[in-house]
Amino acid sequence: MAEREGPRLDVPRAPRRTLLPAYDPDTFGRASERIARFLGTGRFLVWMTVVIIVWMGWNIVAPDGLKFDEYPFIFLTLALSLQASYAAPLILLAQNRQDDRDRVNLEQDRKRNERSIADTEFLAREIAALRMGLGEVATRDWIRSELAELVKDLEPQDRPGVAAGRSPAGSGERDQNR
Repeated sequence: MAEREGPRLDVPRAPRRTLLPAYDPDTFGRASERIARFLGTGRFLVWMTVVIIVWMGWNIVAPDGLKFDEYPFIFLTLALSLQASYAAPLILLAQNRQDDRDRVNLEQDRKRNERSIADTEFLAREIAALRMGLGEVATRDWIRSELAELVKDLEPQDRPGVAAGRSPAGSGERDQNR
């Protein structure tokens, strides 16, 4: 019996080459977050303002042979539009990643709160059980009250003259009579 030639089903295929560039989404996301974080700072606004002022000043004051963008500043408008067209998606990507992190954090907080509530309810039940159990246990105050009652019951027997064989004068007379 001849064995069949061709691809085997138990061996994975080698990765195919594609025309699309390969990239790591996490690395790209981290880079976009750094860019978005920088675009949202005062430092970026100051540098952008300085660049625009220098650009416009150069193209207004410089001699005609050295100007690269005449008065309507079409090249400056194109550069700012290009910067905005890249900044907006990068900012949105950074916001989406932050939303994902916030969602995960909220889910973890919710689970932690559920555990805390369950622990609190358990402890409340345990405290209630201990209080019910303490109702059957002799407390210090109860023992003191019982001892006080016993002392009251024993007091009439300790009065002078009441006890058998004792006289109010004391036991000294009895010794003399002997």
